Amino acid sequence: MTQPQQNPWTRQQPQEPGPQQPQQGPPEQPADLTPRGPATPQHGVPAPAEDQRLPKFAIPAADTLWWVGVHGGAGETTMSQLLPGTRAAGHRWPIPPPPVPTPVVLVARTHGSGLRAAQRAAIEWASGVVQGVAVLGLVLIADAPGRLPRVLDDFADIVGGGVPRVWDIPWIEEWRRGEDPTPDNTPDEVFEVLESIYALRASNPAGYPAPY
Repeated sequence: MTQPQQNPWTRQQPQEPGPQQPQQGPPEQPADLTPRGPATPQHGVPAPAEDQRLPKFAIPAADTLWWVGVHGGAGETTMSQLLPGTRAAGHRWPIPPPPVPTPVVLVARTHGSGLRAAQRAAIEWASGVVQGVAVLGLVLIADAPGRLPRVLDDFADIVGGGVPRVWDIPWIEEWRRGEDPTPDNTPDEVFEVLESIYALRASNPAGYPAPY
């Protein structure tokens, strides 16, 4: 698998330790990368009906990470701009030839229809009918400013339980106005998400189990 370039989205914090201020503990690491949900398809999960599944398309090799927007306007293009070297899948599953699966991250908005689409995609993957992908997790991008209503927050927890990891992207007004994402208009929470996903990508995620 092609090794990723240096991560341009790591926020560099200048460190000027004063005298008699030794570093406390080990350096801070990216967010926990251990899966908190199922890391592979699950036996006994029924596949969605054909008309509820995402389309598929062939790729020549598992050489990068793909963002799979599970509905229109999910934000997969924005995510591909945020992490150079990754690609938007066009709301489809990218399927490489055997034997190495390609790593993907699902992307959805936090409104009701977006969460339902994410749930369908997670079920489709969990059923084992999507061969050749290694789902690393789900990025949920806020569809409006402020906190999620309780019913949507609870539903997001349910959906997130069906994938290995969940990352949250807050509402960003500059992006809504059509500004390209840059380090200057990107909040710290997004840097943390990108660092976590970058670390997964850099650790040979194509070696994750996937059916073939």
